[in-house]
Amino acid sequence: MARHREFDVGRACEAAMELFWRKGYEATSVNDLVAHLGIAKASLYATFGTKHDLYTTALGRYVERTNDQIVRDLSGPGSALAAVQRLVDRFADEILADEQRRGCMVVNAATERLPGDHSAVRLVEHSWDVLETSLTMALSRALAEGELRAGSDPRALARMLMALLQGMRVFGKSEYAADRVRDAAREARRVVQPDSGTNGLEMRGDG
Repeated sequence: MARHREFDVGRACEAAMELFWRKGYEATSVNDLVAHLGIAKASLYATFGTKHDLYTTALGRYVERTNDQIVRDLSGPGSALAAVQRLVDRFADEILADEQRRGCMVVNAATERLPGDHSAVRLVEHSWDVLETSLTMALSRALAEGELRAGSDPRALARMLMALLQGMRVFGKSEYAADRVRDAAREARRVVQPDSGTNGLEMRGDG
């Protein structure tokens, strides 16, 4: 008869995700994981495989969770541009509330593990694809509904916002980030804000 595991695998994955997110891959040792998860080294290897296997599992868990939130944020009813603004606000609020300055686990993975870690590449690119696609769809809806000026390029605008949001996450790693994050978020919101000169909303800076 097979022996039952003496720990909750889901909770162990959650704990591993938190530790890798806070410390990064290289700075997290197997002994750190054993202590933080509260399981024996043999159980860790038997359940999750290598340290890298567990890191990939933890990063995948983070990506799935953040992707689901982004899709929910940008696909609901109501003004698409208002949804984009709320997304910018959420990013800023999360960064400013992060007293541990963990940043974003996806951005952390991109700066630490790319380009050589192919598993990390796949997960990071998937995360960025979901963010880009969700923003592009929201901005395309805004264009169709007259919230963006005719001729605006939703995908290009989505990519600009992506770069700014990911940069804000990098700023968030510093204890001196607050003013930079607030200013960046304010300018991101200005890109998609009501224009008093028209009946709707328009993209700024497109000529």
